[in-house]
Amino acid sequence: MFTGIVNEIGTVEEIARTDGGARLRVRAGLAREVAAGDSVSVNGACLTVATAAGDSFESDVMNHTLSVTALGALEAGGRVNLETSVRVGEPLGGHLVQGHVDAAAQVARTHEDGFARRVRISLPEALRRYVVEHGSVAVDGVSLTVAAVTADGFEVSLIPETLERTTLAELREGARVNVEVDLIARYAERLMKGFEG
Repeated sequence: MFTGIVNEIGTVEEIARTDGGARLRVRAGLAREVAAGDSVSVNGACLTVATAAGDSFESDVMNHTLSVTALGALEAGGRVNLETSVRVGEPLGGHLVQGHVDAAAQVARTHEDGFARRVRISLPEALRRYVVEHGSVAVDGVSLTVAAVTADGFEVSLIPETLERTTLAELREGARVNVEVDLIARYAERLMKGFEG
């Protein structure tokens, strides 16, 4: 479980693809804090650490994950948002994030809005009902507040702190991002179906 508060921006050192999947190696200071078997959110996708040594860690990424997330587009030299799993007793600065990406969505538009940057993201129709104005959403592993709901998705407003501490400052129109909708909304819907006649 994660909170969507990025610990660090890492750099992809290598993504070695085979027919069986890919081995991802990321350079980051938090590699000294993790061990094999630990969970790390990489751009919002929960990956298991396979090895960690020095200032790098490696994770295996199965073909399914490569196909349903934006991780398949990663290249050496690319930057990624990283978060270690939350531990009992730590503050939940963002919201509950599982690291189970719901969609690799597309950035439809970005524009400046005072000191903030607005980003509009198109979302598959089946997921739109889980996004509400002023609710929570995770974009590339970053916990954000929905600024507006649009006909085809939603908008977020990125403050300077977010732009400085995450890779979201690099987003451009047409970019693919990992989106995880609010976990509580999904559970609430499932529970309500139990009351339908």
